[in-house]
Amino acid sequence: MRNANLICLVLIILISCAKNENNITIVKKAIAAPTIDGTDTDSCWNDAQWISLNQVWLGETPSKEDFNGRYKLSWNEDALYLLVEITDDVLFDQHEDPLTLWWDDDCVEVFIDEDNSHGEHQFNHNAFAYHVAIDGNVVDLGPDEKPHLYNDHVKSKKVTTGNTTIWELAVKLFDDSFIDGQHNTPRKLKNGETVGFALAYCDNDGSKERENFIGSEIVEGDDKNRGWIDAGIFGDLLLKE
Repeated sequence: MRNANLICLVLIILISCAKNENNITIVKKAIAAPTIDGTDTDSCWNDAQWISLNQVWLGETPSKEDFNGRYKLSWNEDALYLLVEITDDVLFDQHEDPLTLWWDDDCVEVFIDEDNSHGEHQFNHNAFAYHVAIDGNVVDLGPDEKPHLYNDHVKSKKVTTGNTTIWELAVKLFDDSFIDGQHNTPRKLKNGETVGFALAYCDNDGSKERENFIGSEIVEGDDKNRGWIDAGIFGDLLLKE
């Protein structure tokens, strides 16, 4: 009986280790930082693999003509870099004020937990949920429970050809000592560390509210729209040279 229990314990540990290993995305360091110009011509993108953006967090599963997404990742000491390719037949931005219902416009949303500590971050900076709008404004909620612009955290450029838009982004990482309205220094990224990360896209083809919310991570349960509150649903990025 004791041997059987020991075997079961070993199997559970092995399954757990395999799951953790499978959930880790290895991100290669860029030899040269990409130019944020909305193109895929930088050398770091040649070395990176496409990752699908295909988990439905809100709404119905869209057709590939309505929405299809994928992305690549790279990094250096100064930033995490993203190349996001979105096929979307309608880019919709109904709110001129970037701090009004920002989640109901088409936007890329980048979730960052810089020390991969997980936990709640709805109204604190344990993690960030950057909504990157079509016009380049970057919005997240602050500790005062109000939206703020974090345009100096994320540099982006998008180029649209037909129904395909390439978004190129450089995201600086700030730790949880960040204080709104004060001088904050982004921290340096280093080889071998793990960063909590998720990516999503708010898709709206002309409705009052967004129609679909497509994410990068499998989220268990009925409520999958938890990334803006719970960093525990993020994936793991392992930064490697």
